[in-house]
Amino acid sequence: MVDLVVGFDLDLTLIDTVPGFRDVLRELGRELGVDFPVEEMTQRLGPPLELLLAPYLPAAQIPAAGDRFRALYPDHAIANVPVLPGAHEAIAAVRRHGGRVVVVTGKYGPNAQLHLDHTGLDVDLLEGWVWGVGKAEALRREGASIYVGDHVHDVEGARAAAVTSVSVLTGGCSAEELCAAGTDVVLPGLGDFPGWLDAHLAARS
Repeated sequence: MVDLVVGFDLDLTLIDTVPGFRDVLRELGRELGVDFPVEEMTQRLGPPLELLLAPYLPAAQIPAAGDRFRALYPDHAIANVPVLPGAHEAIAAVRRHGGRVVVVTGKYGPNAQLHLDHTGLDVDLLEGWVWGVGKAEALRREGASIYVGDHVHDVEGARAAAVTSVSVLTGGCSAEELCAAGTDVVLPGLGDFPGWLDAHLAARS
C-alpha cells in the first residue's frame, strides 16, 4: 500500500496557463464584441472562469460565455501552454518515494486532461472543476497528505483537508498573501520541491 499521496494544482503550479488563457479570451472577446482587458485578467488566474468574466459581461450572458470559452479552449490553449520549470522533476520526486500523484484543479476536467496529455505529466488521477475548499473532498478521498498550489484558494483547500499546504510563487499570489492564508511552506517554484519533500519525509520517519 502506498502511504504517500501528493496533490498538485494545475494552472500556474504545474503549467503556465497564461498564454493559452490569453488567446482564448481574445477569441471569445472577438466573438462577443467585448474588449476584455486580457493582460489584467491573466495576472491572477485561479478563481473560476465565471468570476473572472463577471465584471465584463451581464450576469445573464456569463453561463453561455463560460461554455463557449471551454469549447474554444482545446484549439487555442493547449499547444501553446508549457510545463513550468521543475514540474516533471517534482512529480518524479514523489515517485522516488513510492507515492501517488493527484491533480486537483478548478479547470474543466476534459481540458485539464488535454494539458496532461500534451505535456506528458505523469499523474495517477485528475479531479477537475473543484475550487477552494471544494478541493478538500478529493484530497481526503485520495488520502493526500500534501497539496501544492500557487493561490490562496489552494491553501484554503489544503487547510480544509487538514493536509500540509505547500505554495509556489509561480502564480499571482505573493508570499505574504499565501502565509496570511495559512500555508505551511512557501517555495520559489517546483524546482525546490524535491529537496523540500526529501527533508519533509525524513523528518516524519
